[in-house]
Amino acid sequence: MNKSQKGYIFALSAILLWSTAAVAFKIALQYMDFIHLLLLSSISSFLVLFSILLIQNQHKKLFTFSKKQYLYSLILGFLNPFAYYMILLKAYSILPAQLAQPLNYTWPIMLILLSALLLKQKLKMISLLAAFVSFFGVYLISLRGGSFTIDIRQPLGIFLATGSSVIWALFWIYNIKDTRSELHKLTLSFFFSIFFIAFALFLFSDFQIPETQGILAAVYTGFFEMSIAYILWLKALKLAKRSDKISNLVFISPFLALLWIHLILGESIYNTTIYGLIFIIAGIFIHQFFSKTSKV
Repeated sequence: MNKSQKGYIFALSAILLWSTAAVAFKIALQYMDFIHLLLLSSISSFLVLFSILLIQNQHKKLFTFSKKQYLYSLILGFLNPFAYYMILLKAYSILPAQLAQPLNYTWPIMLILLSALLLKQKLKMISLLAAFVSFFGVYLISLRGGSFTIDIRQPLGIFLATGSSVIWALFWIYNIKDTRSELHKLTLSFFFSIFFIAFALFLFSDFQIPETQGILAAVYTGFFEMSIAYILWLKALKLAKRSDKISNLVFISPFLALLWIHLILGESIYNTTIYGLIFIIAGIFIHQFFSKTSKV
């Protein structure tokens, strides 16, 4: 088996794990509120990431960064996982999984728009077209199987699920500027985020020990969706001859997730959910395949 084939195996393994996240979120939220879920999953994720560094004998480097780098990690930790998952998990507590999950995949479009705004990158007409196509998909998903109307159902949940992609895009814009290893950056981000989450729990919730089923779902989320899947994905990108081919595989995940949502959670998948997701992914592909050749 060559490196490229191993890369695809790592990538598909990460995609499989990411596709189960929506189910794990909804199961956990049956037993605890979204802040408890985020706290338990973030602690779990930090322990996994730190253990990997320990095994690789890379943990000592965590204590050698400058004050400026620690401050940067503090900011990144506030964006992700704290702000990103606070917003996303609140959306999951409001919406059916089949709505919250695909809406979060608007982040590549948000990344394009925010890059133009914050990094002063030129916004091409093809990018605007791609954004329109994807946001039409958001509108279709918000219909929840209903007919075309301007009456958006559960607008707060729709706004939060879509808005979480803005935080994710911001995180990646600022993360690119940090040249430290991804594993060290992510470990510190989760470490600092735990303090933000604990403070939010103190302000907005009462600490309770959830039932075993909820704890297991939260730990699963931290172990697999937040950490191990990400490590597998980084490994896949390193092994692949062409990262773009590997990167495009990630769009299998939301369709696979709908299958688990239907089979495990028992949600009847709306036609508008499937059509909306197709439009969201289509918008992303329009930008990827045509923006490089477009001159307008």
